[in-house]
Amino acid sequence: QVQLVESGGGLVQAGGSLRLSCAASGLTFSRYAMGWFRQAPGKEREFVAAIGWSVGNTNYKDSVKGRFTISRDNAKNTVYLQMNSLKPEDTAVYYCAADSRRISATPNYWGQGTQVTVSS
Repeated sequence: QVQLVESGGGLVQAGGSLRLSCAASGLTFSRYAMGWFRQAPGKEREFVAAIGWSVGNTNYKDSVKGRFTISRDNAKNTVYLQMNSLKPEDTAVYYCAADSRRISATPNYWGQGTQVTVSS
């Protein structure tokens, strides 16, 4: 079955960096658009970033543009989210998502999530 396994979360001070990874299995990775979402306590899950089949096709939430970078390695079946200049408001559980067409609010598959906590 399809599995998306996130890693790389943790506790970091404001201004610091983290790199999240999402390893996919059970699907033809290169044929899937991949994305990252996040959910803070008491808030709805929100879109963060997405990357299409082509590594040049990316999209970001406005508040993370210039700070976060999404990338993928099709040889490793892995998508990454490099997060720089982290802010306390970036604190959330971050989820990986996969869709056979394009990333929307209801992707085909979700990962289990990884916690990111940014201290002030």
